[in-house]
Amino acid sequence: MLLAIDIGNTNTVLGLFRDRELVHHWRIATRRDGTADEYGILLKNLFEVVGIPRSAVTSVIIASVVPPIQPVFEELASSYFQVTPIVVGPGIRTGVPILYDNPREVGADRIVNAVAAYETYGGPTIVVDFGTATTFDAISSKGEYLGGVIAPGVGISAEALFERAAKLPRVEIVRPKIVIGKNTVGSIQAGLFYGYLGLVDGIVRRMVKEMERQPEVIGTGGLAHLILPESETVSRIDSLLSLKGLQILFDRNR
Repeated sequence: MLLAIDIGNTNTVLGLFRDRELVHHWRIATRRDGTADEYGILLKNLFEVVGIPRSAVTSVIIASVVPPIQPVFEELASSYFQVTPIVVGPGIRTGVPILYDNPREVGADRIVNAVAAYETYGGPTIVVDFGTATTFDAISSKGEYLGGVIAPGVGISAEALFERAAKLPRVEIVRPKIVIGKNTVGSIQAGLFYGYLGLVDGIVRRMVKEMERQPEVIGTGGLAHLILPESETVSRIDSLLSLKGLQILFDRNR
């Protein structure tokens, strides 16, 4: 089986593939001070819950946007699964020409999303990923990575508001029933939810004007299911896009 690991700044997404079928997946908190042994014990427990022995994992692929923790997961693959992992980065075969000024600047998560979006839905495509940052990535009809947009994530904005405004409380990010808030919490929730909804639709519309024709717009990431169903521009949500991309890249590089 293939263990796919997508390491983000806030969450790490894990997926187990049997051939090309995703049979189990988990989302765990990314701990920058975690050790290979700690993550190994966590994975062992997750595997036991679904009745899969550790020995069933014969391959590992890793994508990371957190450089300090990448070696921890590489050590995990070596010591717990006795395999050398494939790591998404310079030199890996993606099948996606990257038309960035400096292709090395494109994060592994954005490459993985681009690969999965084009392979699954064709092109042109825009991927909106609600992670620690909210990213927008454009893929052409030829499967070229054209570039994109990076904005602060909704979680970062909520936390910054709490930290920098002395009288404003920390709030849960939810869809408010009304836009015009009747109290401070409701007002903040409306600002976060509808503010990011407007950000998504506004940026996507401007990106579409610069693309060859109308793209399909795919939403993904931890908060996609909360905010993007209200979007006027996102046509579908695929929360497993990054894991699909890792499986595709594994096939292209093994």
